[in-house]
Amino acid sequence: VFRTSEGDPACHSEQHLGRFYTLQPAELRSLFPHGLPPRYQQQIKTFNEACLMVREPALDLIGCLKRADYTQPSLRYLLYGPKGSGKTLSLCHALHYCSSQGWLIVHIPDAHQWVKNCRELLSSSFNPSRLDQPIQAAQWLRNFRVTNEPFLSQIKTTERYVWSKRESTDAQRPLGELVEQGVLRVKSSSDVVGAVLKELRVQSKAGAFRMAVAVDGVNALWGRTTLRRTNKSPVAAEELTLVHNLRKMVKNDWHGGAIITTVTQTGSLYTPSSAYLPQELLGKEGFDALDPFIPVPVSVYSEKEFESCYQYYSNRRWIQHPHGRAEEGKRELDFLCGKNPSLMEKLCGFL
Repeated sequence: VFRTSEGDPACHSEQHLGRFYTLQPAELRSLFPHGLPPRYQQQIKTFNEACLMVREPALDLIGCLKRADYTQPSLRYLLYGPKGSGKTLSLCHALHYCSSQGWLIVHIPDAHQWVKNCRELLSSSFNPSRLDQPIQAAQWLRNFRVTNEPFLSQIKTTERYVWSKRESTDAQRPLGELVEQGVLRVKSSSDVVGAVLKELRVQSKAGAFRMAVAVDGVNALWGRTTLRRTNKSPVAAEELTLVHNLRKMVKNDWHGGAIITTVTQTGSLYTPSSAYLPQELLGKEGFDALDPFIPVPVSVYSEKEFESCYQYYSNRRWIQHPHGRAEEGKRELDFLCGKNPSLMEKLCGFL
């Protein structure tokens, strides 16, 4: 048995370990307008369904979220593990739980994208020493609006924000107006992101709602960037407005929620390809900034999980070659991929 009919992540327990559960299309559209790995998105289209395996790291994380005291400073959880072991999908499983409990979701699907390949860098009007990334900020605001639609009319701003001589957002206006300002006026979108995150921190402390801050690739916030100014001088990560504001979100100086992060080698810059431990990827500055945190190791598949994944791929006709569906072929596949989830998916694509 490789499937479970239990679709509510709050009800998942050890009896569901190694089984796949299905996310409904409506949940997928609202919760993950962005954030799913590209190959997994392709798999959803191919299989015509979105299934996640119930794995131990996600169950441990959900168990911690259930037992946490939300009147205390927010706990930080750090998922780490070898490349392709399933850190992002374990994070998505935990986010599905938070969403099902009515939490507000602040999801940064790949922080590495904010420190490389930026098409437009502008000097910040709020602080000239920082640099804005208006296109990335506006894109993130659009996705935030999709994920948190119910909250945008409920949450009111606590202060007045001035964007230009003619444009401002008054206090006690819906948060949706603030988000709309950043989407429509792209030039001010980086400052709007900062204002939105500030409002969420302040109001989460007041107990207005529970908030999950999820950052995939948090090591990007303390790493090097590929960005350069017009005079070709390099840009440090802390000079970027988006990174500056995101660093504030992963500080545990607010309560009423949880901070769930991953450290990833995929997409990171100037790090050894074999590195996966938090200290290796975060460096001293990043490690000290996140300490203390609760480490959540994500390993490759167990024997049971490998068998379950093999059965699922066979059932969806992802493995079609007669040799691949035989016992000998299964053992060969196990040997080649070393039970690594990402490698297994790639190898089965040829079968």
